[in-house]
Amino acid sequence: MNSELINAIALGILIFQGVATLILLSRLLPGAMRRPSLLLHPSNPRFSGKVSGIIPTLNEANRIKPCLEGLSLQGEELREIIIVDSHSQDETAAIVHTQAKIDPRFRLINDPPLPQGWVGRPWALHNGFLNSYTQSEWILGIDADTQPQAGLITSLLTLAEAEGYDLISLAPQFILQHSGEWWLQPALLVTLIYRFNSPGVNAANPERVMANGQCFFCRRAVLEALAGYSSAANSFCDDVTLARKIAAAGYKVGFLDGVQLIKVRMYESAKETWQEWGRSLDLKDAASVGQVWSDCWFLLLVQGLPFSLLIIVWLLLNLGYGSIPLIAVLSVNLFLLFLRLIILIALAPSYQRPAKFSLAAWLFWLSPLADPLAVIRIFLSSWQTPTQWRGRIYRP
Repeated sequence: MNSELINAIALGILIFQGVATLILLSRLLPGAMRRPSLLLHPSNPRFSGKVSGIIPTLNEANRIKPCLEGLSLQGEELREIIIVDSHSQDETAAIVHTQAKIDPRFRLINDPPLPQGWVGRPWALHNGFLNSYTQSEWILGIDADTQPQAGLITSLLTLAEAEGYDLISLAPQFILQHSGEWWLQPALLVTLIYRFNSPGVNAANPERVMANGQCFFCRRAVLEALAGYSSAANSFCDDVTLARKIAAAGYKVGFLDGVQLIKVRMYESAKETWQEWGRSLDLKDAASVGQVWSDCWFLLLVQGLPFSLLIIVWLLLNLGYGSIPLIAVLSVNLFLLFLRLIILIALAPSYQRPAKFSLAAWLFWLSPLADPLAVIRIFLSSWQTPTQWRGRIYRP
């Protein structure tokens, strides 16, 4: 093999990875000074009736109960909870009716047929917004897979009032169970951390704002100014799309660490995580084509390639192809691996640890080995337009 060719390739990789590593550091370093996770606050009577909650549902019988129970634990700040059901074929409606007998704040409605140009989730949220009590100052959009902790809403109201937020969304604590989930899901989550700011760090511009629709707390007046959820009508990442439009309009937006406020059991397996979560992680509906693809190549350089390059360079060095460019590539990728391990340690509180020893949970620490797969998933998602979501078929 030609040594000059190897050195030229190594030098090219070094230049591209070096630039990408500097960009990564500029994004990760503010995370060291990020706001700590929010604390729970007890119910406060002065916030009485300020919030309407909206849950969009479609065949959520297997996971909606913890969400309903958690919302029932909220104080009188929560005026009503509107469940907007898209004509589920399971027991979702019956479960909601049972909960409504215990807590009259729950109300079930069905959304009208899905219009052209709308995705199901923003359509359901929009109809919940239109049917909510007009005197509620805040709208809480919350997903059926979310498990709110008692005091969630008081905590959000307290923070919004103290710091003037117009929109707050929270990063949750994830509940994982199976081996494949513990191995794959953290690697997919890191693709978001590498591209955008950590929870608790204010984004420098609207194009880098992050949000999580599992807990999306917004002033009614802001939603009214943006015609409800219509500005994110056709987005499969409506939470990020809407949050960026709100930020671009000059409102104060926060994406914060809420591991003590909400938990979430998103998917039931690694396969489902790959299929359902993976198809929206590219965030292409909330970004320009240029941003999407520059982020893809950035992820390839800083997350997808380090392990492979370490092995290749180690083999070349042992075959006698030692050179300064190869040693420099080795050093950069060792540094990227070190950063990845630091991120893994920082992410640990974002996962609910099993009460008893679990061999599956220890695969969390091996999740960097899934990084190449996670980056491949982002590339695949960026190429494809979703044709089905939560059982709904969307025609191109």
